[in-house]
Amino acid sequence: MPEVDGRWMADMKRPRTPDNEEPAAERACDFRPVDKGFTEEMAIAEASRCLRCNKPLCVQGCPVNINIPAFITQLYNREFGAALDIIRESSMLPAICGRVCPQENQCEGKCVRGRKGEPVAIGQLERFLGDRPELASMPHMAPKNGKKVAVIGSGPSGITCAGELARNGFDVTVFEAFMTGGGVLVYGIPEFRLPKAVVKREIDGLQEMGVKFEYNSVMGRLADAEELLNEKGFDAIYVATGAGLPKFLNIPGENLPNVFFANEYLTRVNLMKANRFPEYDTPTKRGKNVVVFGGGNVAMDAVRTAKRLGAERAIIAYRRTEAEMPCRKAELHHAKAEGVEVMPLVAPLEFLAGEDGNVCGVRVQKMELGEPDSSGRRRPVPIEGAIEEIACDVAISAIGTNANPFAKLIGGMELNKWGYIIADEETGQTTNPKIWAGGDIVTGAATVILAMGAGKKAAADITAKLAG
Repeated sequence: MPEVDGRWMADMKRPRTPDNEEPAAERACDFRPVDKGFTEEMAIAEASRCLRCNKPLCVQGCPVNINIPAFITQLYNREFGAALDIIRESSMLPAICGRVCPQENQCEGKCVRGRKGEPVAIGQLERFLGDRPELASMPHMAPKNGKKVAVIGSGPSGITCAGELARNGFDVTVFEAFMTGGGVLVYGIPEFRLPKAVVKREIDGLQEMGVKFEYNSVMGRLADAEELLNEKGFDAIYVATGAGLPKFLNIPGENLPNVFFANEYLTRVNLMKANRFPEYDTPTKRGKNVVVFGGGNVAMDAVRTAKRLGAERAIIAYRRTEAEMPCRKAELHHAKAEGVEVMPLVAPLEFLAGEDGNVCGVRVQKMELGEPDSSGRRRPVPIEGAIEEIACDVAISAIGTNANPFAKLIGGMELNKWGYIIADEETGQTTNPKIWAGGDIVTGAATVILAMGAGKKAAADITAKLAG
């Protein structure tokens, strides 16, 4: 719509632009991206729906406070480079965030248009711009300040902090335990949700800014905090090691062959290309009957991966109802469209072994919802005597993660009783004045954008204290 008297005239009658998805029956057979992204005309049409509110609640809903109305205005005017520059003032990873952020609970969840209809598709618009990095201006780089920072972990929090520090004039080295950068973005999120080429492009952009990456570097084993600060000459450390230690179900049969933890299962496929065995060396079991326990995004990623590896029956089993699942609604929608079966109100009791010693089934307890628990969701309560068996040749546990031991091995900072790093919520500074931390190793498992927000806050505080 045109501007009138200098004011944006939003297209109030236009419905939300549908996502540009591959057909479900076809995409469920391979690892092609589910969503092809908006075309230019789709993006312009969706941008026309923005109200450009005087008090944009969408910005408040964004953990990194992107100026959403401003970038949408530039996008609508086909000033794509200017629009992308606005995003990159606040977020270094628009192509990633546009794909995997839970917008329905953040920016889009606050969108005024969503009160009486569908919110503006902010995530799709961000992705549209993020997929055109060649249009962005080079970020302003402050003069070198002579300070060195070690960033431990190259997941979303680590690379956000590294990028911000590089822009602020620091010499930054990122230490990564795996053979490639991206952390959970590459080992945890499947290709059909986040192509690895997109992550590599963002890592390459950081290297162009001068950030150095050292791979296969397990910090805490290779060097601890004291060595980094005193022997290797770093002025500060940012710890963003994530929290990938699996939570155990603690039921009989959990150690049977072909009972996987979701992180292991997804890492085999996403990072080590088990779906392309024997072209790549890492195999994994391709089950015909697969059951995944959990209701979050990781559980959805695992069950949809199993479907793509040939599962004839792929079940997501959850102890509450579908309505209480914490996963993104889009992921649940995609999973069901691809043929995933949702089995609500069941909890695993025991994995069963077949004659060959491998898992052949799981005994589950049927549940009902009782009173709300501390999370505000109704607590699942067992139904006495209601037990059944589900046949499976692969079972996957995706009930959450714990802090991994690397923070303790790195040392030099205080941890809480669960092994997470104690850090200031606003600055990320730990009990050691030379160490900052953020992401899942501080908060527990959370979202990509929240981890990025922690990295951005820590970079700002490091800059203020070391170069201010």
